Amino acid sequence: MEKKKVVIALGGNAIQTGDGSEEAQQKAIRKTVALLVEIVKLGCQIVITHGNGPQVGNILLQQKIAGTQGIPPMSLDTCGAMSQGMIGYWIEKELDDALREQGIEKNVASIITRTEVDLNDPAFENPTKPIGPYYSREEATQIMQQTGAKYAEFPGRGWRQVVPSPQPMNIIEHSVIEKLVSLDFIVICAGGGGIPVYKENHKYIGVDAVIDKDLGSEKLAELINADVLLILTDVDHVYLHFHQPNERPLKKVSTAELKRHIEEGHFEKGSMLPKVEAAIKFVESRPDRVAIITSLDKALDALLGQAGTIVEK
Repeated sequence: MEKKKVVIALGGNAIQTGDGSEEAQQKAIRKTVALLVEIVKLGCQIVITHGNGPQVGNILLQQKIAGTQGIPPMSLDTCGAMSQGMIGYWIEKELDDALREQGIEKNVASIITRTEVDLNDPAFENPTKPIGPYYSREEATQIMQQTGAKYAEFPGRGWRQVVPSPQPMNIIEHSVIEKLVSLDFIVICAGGGGIPVYKENHKYIGVDAVIDKDLGSEKLAELINADVLLILTDVDHVYLHFHQPNERPLKKVSTAELKRHIEEGHFEKGSMLPKVEAAIKFVESRPDRVAIITSLDKALDALLGQAGTIVEK
């Protein structure tokens, strides 16, 4: 793995645990960072991306509450920027500390990152991306009546706000990120898939949406010429017949096989499906690229080819 450029997409479990307090989230990040340092020791050039669903939802809720007190609330794209700065700061701080403790001299930089989308993307007519906390049916109905926000039911969990999730077309800061990586920086970027913006008359304008973190990470990985896309989630493998008696983990798998499994309906929308789609797209973008989907605890072993679902062309 020496000098391999690896984009590491951290799932929500790498950040959000316990009661969701600042202390609990930083504790989770501290544990995550300890594993990231082991990857740095392999000699990889790493770029770290992360989700922001719970955090941006909570920030948006705080804005709404502030609005009842006469404080103008911020838009969803600005809330996304707030979450990028907050989570980026936490990761940057913990990673700096962990590297120094190990005697590793590396610069760490967190970059506020915008993702260009098409305003005509059909996702704007069909919000599906969940953000924020879960509510009961009664609570969600009341909020929808009061605010006009859209909520959807997630069986066994509750109701959650859903917002548009358009496809990422471009990561605007990708050249800056690639340059920093070439200077041996560890870069934290594209939080929450990037802040969604669209272009109009040569200007970028923010839009109320949330980019899928895995698809945004894939687009970034392509643009900065990464060798590996490592998607970290809360399971060790991609599974067929997930949570069924005949459950089967996928280990080494081709993109063609994964496409067949998608057609057969094996992967849940909004959960494993975008991860699998991101893996396929990245691997097919250049012949020698590899995508890996696994858990945070198995990340190091997976990079060494000993764990996880490894996707090759």
